[in-house]
Formats: sequence, C-alpha cells, structure tokens
Amino acid sequence: MRINTAYFILLILFLVSCGPGSCSSESGGNGDTEGDSENSSDADSDADGDTDGDSDTDGDGDTDADSDTDGDTDGDSDGDTDTDTDSDSDGDTDSDSDSDTDGDTDGDTDTDSDTEMPMDTDYGDFTNPVIWEDLADDEVIRVGDVFYYTASTMHYSPGAPVLRSYDLVNWEYVGHSVPVLDFDKSYDLNGGRAYVNGIWASTLQYRESNKTFYWMGCMHNVGGSYVYTAKDVAGPWEKHRSTTCYYDMGLLIDDKDTMYVAYGNGTIRVAQLSADGFSEVRNEVVFQTPDVSPYFDGGPVEGSRMYKIDGTYYIFVTQYANGEFVLKSSGDAFGPYEWKPLAFRTPTPVSGAGYPHQGGIVQIQNGDWYYMSFVDAYPGGRIPVLAPLKWGADGWPEVELVGDRWGASYPHPDVPPHPMVKSRTGIDKFEGTKLGPEWEWNHNPDNSKWSVDNGLELQTATVTNDLYAARNTLTHRILGPKSTATIVLDYSNMKDGDRAGLALLRDKSAWIGVKKSGNAVSVYMLNGANLSTSGWSTSSTGSEVDIASIDGGKIWLRATADISPGQGRKGGFSYSTDGTSFKPFGNDISFNTDWQFFLGYRYAIFNYATTSLGGSVKVESFEVTAP
Repeated sequence: MRINTAYFILLILFLVSCGPGSCSSESGGNGDTEGDSENSSDADSDADGDTDGDSDTDGDGDTDADSDTDGDTDGDSDGDTDTDTDSDSDGDTDSDSDSDTDGDTDGDTDTDSDTEMPMDTDYGDFTNPVIWEDLADDEVIRVGDVFYYTASTMHYSPGAPVLRSYDLVNWEYVGHSVPVLDFDKSYDLNGGRAYVNGIWASTLQYRESNKTFYWMGCMHNVGGSYVYTAKDVAGPWEKHRSTTCYYDMGLLIDDKDTMYVAYGNGTIRVAQLSADGFSEVRNEVVFQTPDVSPYFDGGPVEGSRMYKIDGTYYIFVTQYANGEFVLKSSGDAFGPYEWKPLAFRTPTPVSGAGYPHQGGIVQIQNGDWYYMSFVDAYPGGRIPVLAPLKWGADGWPEVELVGDRWGASYPHPDVPPHPMVKSRTGIDKFEGTKLGPEWEWNHNPDNSKWSVDNGLELQTATVTNDLYAARNTLTHRILGPKSTATIVLDYSNMKDGDRAGLALLRDKSAWIGVKKSGNAVSVYMLNGANLSTSGWSTSSTGSEVDIASIDGGKIWLRATADISPGQGRKGGFSYSTDGTSFKPFGNDISFNTDWQFFLGYRYAIFNYATTSLGGSVKVESFEVTAP
C-alpha cells in the first residue's frame, strides 16, 4: 500500500491528538492511491464523515456498510436491487435501483481491502476557465453532493457527454446521454455527412419522483425532439421520441413534479409536457426579442434554461455571443415575464476570448449559487467559465464581478470534502474492452471495424483519399491552452494504400501519419485538408509536406497544439522510432479561428484505405501532457 504525504501528516496529527493507547479506531485520511474504493475491515473514521467502517466515497455521510461508490452493499456497481437503505449520489434515500456514479466502464468496483479513494479538501482559489476544453451550451445540475454537466457535440458520436464534479471546478467524463446518432443515415458517413448538424444546445435534469435522469435535444438537421432517460448517468440510456422540435431547450421539473420546456430563437416559448415528458399538453409564447433595445444589436435571444426558485419562474437566455439575460415571471410558468441583463458584454476572464454567455446556474449545498457560462475561445472552441451568483432583495440575480469584469479567479465553492476526479492529463493504454467516456467518433463508427482489448485496434473501414469521408476516426478534445498528444502505433498489419495516424482535426486540418505503398512504409505529414463552409463538403484533401522511410513495425506519433484564443496559434508534429528521441517533422499548421464550424480543434486517431479494405493498426496508448 502506498502512503502519500497528506496521509502521513493526518496520521501524525491523529496520534498527537489521541495519545498512545487512547484511541481504538484508525483515522482513514483517504490518502491511499491504489485505485479502489474499499477500506480494511476495521472500523475507521474516514473523510466522508460516516462511522460505519466503510470507505464511502460519495460524500454523503451515510451509515451503511457498503464499500463501493454507488451506495449498494453487494460489492458491485451494476445498479441491481439491494437491501440496504442508502443515501447515494442522487440525493435520495432508497432501498433499490442504485445509481452507479463511480464512472467506471467495466461494470464493477474494485474490491481490494486496504485502500480508500483520495479526498480533496485543499481548495484555495480556482481559476477560469474551469475546464479548458471545448464544452459549449452547458447545463449544470446538482443531485445530492454530485454535479453533472452536459454539452453540445454536433456530429460526434456518442453524443451529449456527461461530466461529473464534486466542487464545480474539477470535472471528469462519466458517459454520454446519446449512445449513437441514429437519427439519419448522414451520421454514418456512408453516402452522406452531418458536419455541424446533430446535437446543439440540449438539456439534462434529474427527476426526484422516479429517480431518473432526463436528457432532451432537438436534432438540428432532421427535426423532432428526442428524450433519453436513465437511472444512472453512465447509462444505459433509453431513447424516446417527441414530435416537436424544441430549439435550444431548457427543461424544468418544478416542485410539483410538472415538466416544462423553455425554447426558441427570437421568440421564446414555454411548453408544458405530459406526465412522462414525451409529449406536449400546452404551449405559449412568453417573450419576443425587442426590435429596439440598448442591450441588443438586433440579434435574437436563444439558449434557454428554465428554473423555479423560491416560487418564482425564471428563464435565462443568451444573445449570441454578447451576453446573458434573465426573464422573470410575475405569474406562473407562462408569465408574464420581465427581462433584465445578467452579464452583457462583461469583460472576459480568459485573455483573447469572447464575452461570457449562455450556460446555466446551480446551487451548492450551503445555499450559494454559481453561474457556469462559456466563452468563445477559438481555435479551441467554447470553454466554460464559472462565477458566483448573488440574488437581490427584488428577486433578480447578479454575477459577482471582480472590478468590472468576470473574475479570472474566485474563492473555491464551499463544498464538503469529496473524492478527487480523474486528471485531465495522463496516459490511456486502452485497458479492458471499452473506450473511456472522454472519447468520441467523427460521426457514427462502423462497430465491426474496431475493438478495444488492451489496446485499440482500428481496421480500415472506408476506401477514400479524404479523411473527412473516412469512418472510424476517433477524437479527443484538446486540453488548453497548450498540450501535446502522443500515440504509440503498431503499423505491422497495414496493407498497400493504407493511411493511419494522428491529426489536428477541424474544418482545416493537418496530420502526421504512416502510409504503405507496396512494401514500402513511410511516415508523412500532410497539411491543407479543408472543408468548405457551404454544406461542409471537402474543398481540399490536402498535400504532403514531408515524408521519410521507416521500418520496424512501431512508431510514436506526436502532435502539439497551442489553442490559446486568437489569431496566429500553431500546431506541430514530430515522431520517434524508439519512444525517446523525437524528430520535428513537416511544417506547423496555422489554426483556423473562424466560428462557423462552432467546434474547436481535436486530436484524432485515424486509419483508412485508399486501395482496398483489410488492413489494420493497433494503438497501444494515447498520452496527453501539458506544460
């Protein structure tokens, strides 16, 4: 068992406070880092405040005898019906249908008997952005002591990621609400394409009455709204169809368990939903964007988020991309509504980025409120920023500014001690048989052409000379402001004409890769692969900049990206044949900062054929590092 410094200090303090022989139970400081969530068999007093001898890591202070993170007592995380009365991370006290919130993807929790999940109690100030990744159109909710975050993903699959946090500052991916984009054939990159379509601003809420998460969204190019439900945010999610397209929707489940949706562009409407949330029973216009206003440049409001707070209904809306506004009802959910600016052209906390806007608000356990917005920060995309929110005696909210601007830092939210989340840097060795929840494909993959089995195997799935038309390109958000991604690629099973490698992917892309021509194998760098803004068709498949012969069957490919907001940001490539000495290769890519593609640059792993199918590569690992 490894003991870290924090654990050692806590142990010394404990011994000093108790004195020799005066205490019979050990103080578990959760300093153990062996990766499981179970304690030893004696009765400890651990950092979650319970006294039952378990290593409870959900922060709820319950008194059951379980040892895993979903609150059950059978030692697994499968969501089965147990006999304990738990207070799990959904905030309820029940005896069935546990909600697994440990974020693992193998269906179980570790059962070692000597370790506990490390607890985060060292807060200090936090800095913006809280996540330097492309996660736009966010909605943040709290269920018990756990916060959840959803975001837009457009054509990437699976869609609508769910992130988890215990403090609003540190986040980790736990799943996706939309397992596959099965709305239209264009999402398969098979006879069509769906770039920039798909999942735009959507909504995520938890319904206490039936212990169920609801995700709702309108598919941008095919119409119709879809509802997905799950007992656990990590899935499985069940798909339901609704007939009305609620553009930029925000779901409210009020204190009477009535479900409403606020939505629209320019004209804001509120729909009351049926008891199951799958159909509509009432719909009215509640607000119209003014033709003339000191706060508007003539642009419409959209991006609705709906709340009921202290008996009053509110709708938060944005004027893209200048700021956020609040509609406040003096009646019921259908108004009438007054409106005021919340954060209009507020100076950004991220140098070079746009104004904070859109997003939503959430209340933490001690009653404080926070607003999670985002800023346009191309070439990296749209990244979330957080600020405290206060309420006036008149019932209107205000963002707490630092001087006249959104703060670059604020005091950390006052939340209870909590588990630490997964680091945003590190190495993924594709262990087990499933991809981690941070990965998304460019369009739906051909699932017969890839697998994970202690390494990622990518068979060629498309014959093409166009990366934008190639299926099974696997993407990972770039960590800003600067980071580096490295893959270890086994290319020994490539066929003549195959192309595989690591890309910096957006509407203007470049990559470093391996190509096989006859029996010759080369590493090459390509630049200038572009999509047109008219229909997102391919305008250029790019041209080779550099090439060199290689052999040995394995290569390390590396991409480095500076996605700080603003013009002139660069990305570059290098490679190694031994994993130690890397050679810069090709030229730099100048990142595109136009907003029309909406999404930011991503790291992307690809393998496609230009001659015939049948070849494959194995990606042994993917590593992200940052300065």
